[in-house]
Amino acid sequence: MRRAPLPEYLNTGSFSLRASDKAGVTRTRTLAKDLVAVSRGIRVPIHSEASGTAALRGYTDVDDHSFLALYSAARIWGHPLPARRSGDWRIHIARRRGSSFPRRANVAGHALTLLPDEVTEFDGVRLTTPARTWLDLAAVLTVEELVAAGDFLVCEHGPEFPFPREAVCTLGELRAIAGRHPGMRGIRTARAALELIRVGADSAPESSMRLALVNAGLPEPVLNHVVWGDHGMPVLWPDAAYLDYRISIQYDGMPHADGKQHRRDIARQETTAVYGWLEVRVSKDDLDGERPAVVRKVRRALESRGWRAS
Repeated sequence: MRRAPLPEYLNTGSFSLRASDKAGVTRTRTLAKDLVAVSRGIRVPIHSEASGTAALRGYTDVDDHSFLALYSAARIWGHPLPARRSGDWRIHIARRRGSSFPRRANVAGHALTLLPDEVTEFDGVRLTTPARTWLDLAAVLTVEELVAAGDFLVCEHGPEFPFPREAVCTLGELRAIAGRHPGMRGIRTARAALELIRVGADSAPESSMRLALVNAGLPEPVLNHVVWGDHGMPVLWPDAAYLDYRISIQYDGMPHADGKQHRRDIARQETTAVYGWLEVRVSKDDLDGERPAVVRKVRRALESRGWRAS
């Protein structure tokens, strides 16, 4: 017997029986072998390759009170997570404190105290807002890890950059949400991180690089700086810069074996020299260890330009 086709919305990811009931799909149809019961009352088409919100929407549609939180919400918003936390692929579902606790297969349940505007809807799922997600992460991340997450959220680049970028939320929003919850777990970590978050870091390694320099007693570099050329056009976009010493720090996240990228790197170095700047290239390996090599590299560059530790 030929199975009745599912509505397209149900075919594109996980769905709750509540949603299929609303769509007029019979319960007998939801028991067919082309659907997998991944959790109580939630189905996924067996050949589905859905990810992100499409894969998770069934978990927030089972009732009117459940929403994604912590790591699951962080992945949706794009918060960078440290390697030690990235292996937790359970689905983190929360309800407001006082409601029944979420208990189901593949789910880590949470009870949270939050204000009404700290939960939103995005692409068909309910989840904590970017700022609230950041605050919840304060209970499980270190200060440096939370700074990287905050840097990601507030990062923005204007139209003078090759890849303009809008902030997910503002530093003011992070400060405000921390102020709303003075007694919650992790608030000390959040307050410490707020003092170190800056606008302009494109990645967690760039955040780690900046913190390593500051922790070693070197001057804090400027982010989001643009070097303008002779004809009023931008020519360089350092990942971090020391303006007084005309030092450009560029983080290379991956080995640049690609020929085009290698040529771009050479051209950038030549342009840097033409405009009187000194480029310091930093790799992932330069950030490793208790005494990261980036500190030695940057200190040497600063001293070559006349800087002396006070």
